[in-house]
Amino acid sequence: MDLPRILHTRARAATETDLAAINAVVERAVMTWRLPDRVKRLALPGYRYQPHDCEHMRLLVADTAGLGITGVAALEEAAPGDLRPGQSGLLLHGLYVDPLYHGEGIGGRLLDAALEMVRERGMDGLLVKAQPDAVGFFQAMGMARLPVRDRERDYPHRFWRAAEALEGHLARRI
Repeated sequence: MDLPRILHTRARAATETDLAAINAVVERAVMTWRLPDRVKRLALPGYRYQPHDCEHMRLLVADTAGLGITGVAALEEAAPGDLRPGQSGLLLHGLYVDPLYHGEGIGGRLLDAALEMVRERGMDGLLVKAQPDAVGFFQAMGMARLPVRDRERDYPHRFWRAAEALEGHLARRI
């Protein structure tokens, strides 16, 4: 019997040399979204990561033994306007898993690595602005859905995980 791929997957910081593999994962993931194909093709260039993104974002990859990069997470500091007054946090800018490996725990491994970064930096939590197709994943991962207070400004599918909730979560997932 094969062991789950998550046991052979480690999250690590990405390098510029990983960008081609990262963008291949992003493209395969975006093409599974429930949108018209034309919309996905037109939007795809905006989802690809470029070398300059490595300067202001932290890119993490799921590196799976024998398979290479099977997922990617991109993080940056959350804008103060997206958080409650006085809060600090990271924004999960993107989380993509190669569709061939959905359901293998790779997305959860990357989310755990992002949550660990929040804890290490002494921040208040992790903010996610999810695509509609990903809402179920973030709910299953125990993230709290944030209400839409301002329909003109707020992204409709926002989630938050407070840092104080991280200790028990990380211990249960390992």
